[in-house]
Amino acid sequence: MKTLTRALVAAAALLAAGTALAENDRKPQYGGTLEVGTMFATLSALSWDPHDWNWKLNHDTGQFYEQLVAADLDKSVRKGGKHPFVADAYLATEAQRGELAEKWELVDDPLSVVFTLRKGIMFPEKPGVMARRELTAEDVAFSFNRLRSSPKHIGGYYDFVGDVVAKDRYTVVFNLKEYNAEWDYRLAWGFYTVIMPKEVVDAGPNNWKNVNGTGPFLLTDFVSGNSNTYTRNPIYWDKEKLGGAEYKLPFLDKLVYRTIKDEATQHAAIRTAKLDLLESINPRYIPELKKSAPQLQFAKRLSILGSFVALRTDTKPFDDVRVRRALNMAVNKQEIIDAHFSGEAVMHAYPMYPDWDGYFDSLDKMPASVKELYEYNPKKAKALLKEAGYPNGFTFKMQYCSCSPSHVDMAPLLAAYFEQVGVKVELLPMEYGAFLSAMTTRKHAAGYLMSSSHTNPTTSIRKSFITGQTWNPSMYSDATFDAKMNEVYKTRDEDKRKAMLREMTVEIMDKAPYIWLPTPYVYAAWWPWVKNYGGEMSAGSIRPGPIYARIWIDQELKKKMGY
Repeated sequence: MKTLTRALVAAAALLAAGTALAENDRKPQYGGTLEVGTMFATLSALSWDPHDWNWKLNHDTGQFYEQLVAADLDKSVRKGGKHPFVADAYLATEAQRGELAEKWELVDDPLSVVFTLRKGIMFPEKPGVMARRELTAEDVAFSFNRLRSSPKHIGGYYDFVGDVVAKDRYTVVFNLKEYNAEWDYRLAWGFYTVIMPKEVVDAGPNNWKNVNGTGPFLLTDFVSGNSNTYTRNPIYWDKEKLGGAEYKLPFLDKLVYRTIKDEATQHAAIRTAKLDLLESINPRYIPELKKSAPQLQFAKRLSILGSFVALRTDTKPFDDVRVRRALNMAVNKQEIIDAHFSGEAVMHAYPMYPDWDGYFDSLDKMPASVKELYEYNPKKAKALLKEAGYPNGFTFKMQYCSCSPSHVDMAPLLAAYFEQVGVKVELLPMEYGAFLSAMTTRKHAAGYLMSSSHTNPTTSIRKSFITGQTWNPSMYSDATFDAKMNEVYKTRDEDKRKAMLREMTVEIMDKAPYIWLPTPYVYAAWWPWVKNYGGEMSAGSIRPGPIYARIWIDQELKKKMGY
């Protein structure tokens, strides 16, 4: 699996880049607009305020709010490195670079992380909000302390941190109560690590008209359900090296996110060049796109979202592991791969992601008790239901989001499989806001069909299966399992953490709090005039902003192609 995934990444990068080396020697052009259908093209921005602890925030604000650390995009596969940068929230240590931070160090005595900021990074002037001024360590301390004061924060997320001190104008110290293996992710480049000025908070941080950061773009328009518009920050600090020369970023004058809820409309938009880039396309539509728009370039990746049906383990009959295992066996997962995903999916790639070297074990290495959860066996499913006291089956409700075309198609397919073993399902489609709220308020149904990001090796297990976690829709709770997770976070040796997490993954898969579903491949498509891009998706935690800042538009080529 790992070899196959890497080969696909490499092949996709070569296809996308084409004459990448020659292109990097070309002088980039400034100006133009990049129209993007992002990987979340069906969803508008859900919040502009980090205090809301919304998972999608980096995706929408990462163009203007920066973080201490980001991906080193010079180490991408496209540029000859080994990192595809398609995982949503995983940056290997060697793939990190300082963004707002010039350098950082984990210190043992006293236990702390010391970040030294770059000098001369500026917040632009924002009329009615703030004057132009320099970023300082006080901004970092303010941002972090405001984040952890939120009533919406993930329980225990920052418990390992003591105080945060601006030691001087450019040095900020995070004093730690204890070691946490995720310290870099949680403090420097994760979902909840953006740095913002106090002036924006004073003006009203969830009003898009007030937002203002140090990033490459400024948010200049937002129409919910339609578009986010970002324009070039003329005083942005960072540069890109191409062909041995350095260029001031960003290259684009304007970046536009288009919100397009209908798949067919998305495909028509990329086919007719109303979009320059469409980041997420179901493989079943690729043959037709290649036929109708043969000049499009494509990159293929394994989805960073694992799909599953969470079964509420605090609710009968799903408090019985035999019932949960039965429903897994009732689903013909190979048929889903062949029919629903047109063969472009893998049977097992969640909760661990195949590219996480040393953390992922392929299905053939799993014990028989895990393997049988992926085998279609309605006869054994019926026997398990009978053994659990449900010889005539039962009825349950299953919620899913109407924002996911894949799940809209998959929900009735799953219901048909369940009916074959005597289990009836009441399907409940929901708009995204209500769907998410149902889970976060713990009012969701006994069955909950969803996709959830792999994130990173430790978070994937913690967020999904540890007692009381927000993103634990199965409500799974096991004190012994929780204790193992705590031990993982305290373990400094990564090889030991890898072994511990592989063992925990087998354990949780065996307990089947989810109906484990296949993970599909996904395509991105873009027109040849989109340069300095090869399918990269995230430079942190669902944060494409630094990637867009490095894209330039070959406007002459675009005109020659008739657009």
